[in-house]
Amino acid sequence: MTEDITIQLPALIHRIGRDKANQAKVIALQYHCELKRVRRSRHWGITGKAMSIQSFIERLKTANDDGLGYLIQKIATALLGHADKLEPLEAKLYRLINDNPCITLGELIQQTECTMAEARVARFKADL
Repeated sequence: MTEDITIQLPALIHRIGRDKANQAKVIALQYHCELKRVRRSRHWGITGKAMSIQSFIERLKTANDDGLGYLIQKIATALLGHADKLEPLEAKLYRLINDNPCITLGELIQQTECTMAEARVARFKADL
């Protein structure tokens, strides 16, 4: 959940244009994401935390710019593969406990990489 993810954006300039790419690059920096070319190729990529990238595409959606449609669609599709990183830890623990009330603390820790204290607090809150 805390590690950065990278989403490949092949031939971005050819699809949305240099001006739109530079505009998206500036917006990405506001959300602590990095939109840049992959080495010296024509391909681009965006790197950042999954939650930050999701906030970034939400911001692009509010811009109502048709030129950024490809970028929004490509990133949104790629984020589906990282759905586990988009959910906050507390919500994930709560969901796992509700789905399987017999889950052990060890299994919670293994599946979510949380601490023992966080798992115990989640178990306590779910029992209430």
